Amino acid sequence: MLLADVAATSAALAATRSRLAKRTLLVDLLRRTAPAEVPVVARYLSGELRQRRTGLGWRSLRDLPAPAADPTLDVLAVDATFERMSALAGPGSAGARSALAADLFGAATADEQRLLAGLVAGELRQGALDALLLDAVAEASGADPAAVRRAAMLAGATEPVAQAALAAPDPESATAALTGFGLTVGRPVRPMLAASAPDVATAVAGFEGRAAVVDAKLDGIRVQVHREGDDVRVFTRSLDDITARVPEVVTAVRALPVTSVVLDGEALALDADGRPRPFQETAARSATRDAEIAATTTLTPFFFDVLHRDGTDLLDAPLTDRLAVLDAIAPAHTVQRVVTSDPEVAQEAFAGWVAAGQEGVVVKDAAAPYEAGRRGGAWVKVKPRHTLDLVVLAVERGSGRRAGLLSNIHLGARDGDGGFVMLGKTFKGMTDEVLAWQTARFRDLETADDGWTVTLRPEQVVEIAFDGVQRSTRYPGGLALRFARVLRYREDKTAAEADTVQAVRALLPR
Repeated sequence: MLLADVAATSAALAATRSRLAKRTLLVDLLRRTAPAEVPVVARYLSGELRQRRTGLGWRSLRDLPAPAADPTLDVLAVDATFERMSALAGPGSAGARSALAADLFGAATADEQRLLAGLVAGELRQGALDALLLDAVAEASGADPAAVRRAAMLAGATEPVAQAALAAPDPESATAALTGFGLTVGRPVRPMLAASAPDVATAVAGFEGRAAVVDAKLDGIRVQVHREGDDVRVFTRSLDDITARVPEVVTAVRALPVTSVVLDGEALALDADGRPRPFQETAARSATRDAEIAATTTLTPFFFDVLHRDGTDLLDAPLTDRLAVLDAIAPAHTVQRVVTSDPEVAQEAFAGWVAAGQEGVVVKDAAAPYEAGRRGGAWVKVKPRHTLDLVVLAVERGSGRRAGLLSNIHLGARDGDGGFVMLGKTFKGMTDEVLAWQTARFRDLETADDGWTVTLRPEQVVEIAFDGVQRSTRYPGGLALRFARVLRYREDKTAAEADTVQAVRALLPR
């Protein structure tokens, strides 16, 4: 298949908001994809390269060669080129990588260049979410949609499931082929995700009077731990293997009274009083093997679910049954919880855990099985919401469906001396109407344009919601907002009335 076919579908996906239209586009392309090409095409439709690291970044995309006039690139050849880039290391690797990139982009048409640049940068905003892609795989192959979703959960990836289903000669065979995907200790499964609610009362009300399990939402990193005998492997939420970086987690799980087990939970760094240390300390500890960081920061695992124990899969068991198993095997490493149908009890637990430094709560259906990859109503998270009035300092050009618009805004707080300190960027929370409005508004405030970032006069105030503040060396003020998103633009406030960096610093965890 030509890369141009994928590029055309990607552009069409970005141009529509209709889920039905997106699914139709995906089904059409998948039905035209050869079995050997399915893993590559499926990953590109998800907006990602198959290679986790290529060595390319935005700097390498700033000066692309002139596009080719006619499409000639084959998807498998493109994938092979990125594979060669990812394998380069040592002296001369930078030059070899640049040469490969120049040849690749030089052979690409303008549409293909846009696709490739979005894949490399991880900013292919086309709205082809993985759940939608799985639905398209089911329709294109005729397989049972539930079987497709379950297989993807157990395989930990969409590509092998798409390849198995689409290679089958008929719908019955496609569904049958998916039964070959089972839970295997040592192979990570996709984690179950939580939807969001604005407050605890709303989350509890969603269970219509039934008792719910209310877990503390810890401020750590998601970990999935597999043990078979003495062999323990630790995976992140994105299914990266970090076993070698977290020996303390391995030791804790080896001490459990089981032979084989699969656990889902969080790992975090705690201070001497048992409170969570700043999230970036946990993140830094889990992301490095640096001996100095490891010597000063220890991660403690806490588990909220168990998917397998000693030869028995527990995925389909009710949550309460899984928790009984968890309490029996890991009482010292379970996440705090209450079981209640009373919103006041849940709210009291929420307030206590937030005061203790945690992120909030996850309210769970006590009878629900473990279902991955979907933000359904079985798990609902609630976090305390913070807001700030900040000033837009600059804005970046959009890509994909936002091409031609000004999208990613740079956020600043007053520094007390008449200037502003940048705290981060966001493109979250913007409707089509907001994007159109801010594109016109920011052109009026423009002072410079380097072709990607438009610098603005610091006049426009925006109300931002965020989940917390953390220390960061990335921005001049040494601070960054976590999960920032736009609530509204404040036409009633001037930049002189925006929040100060001192007010933001006061929100840092103690």
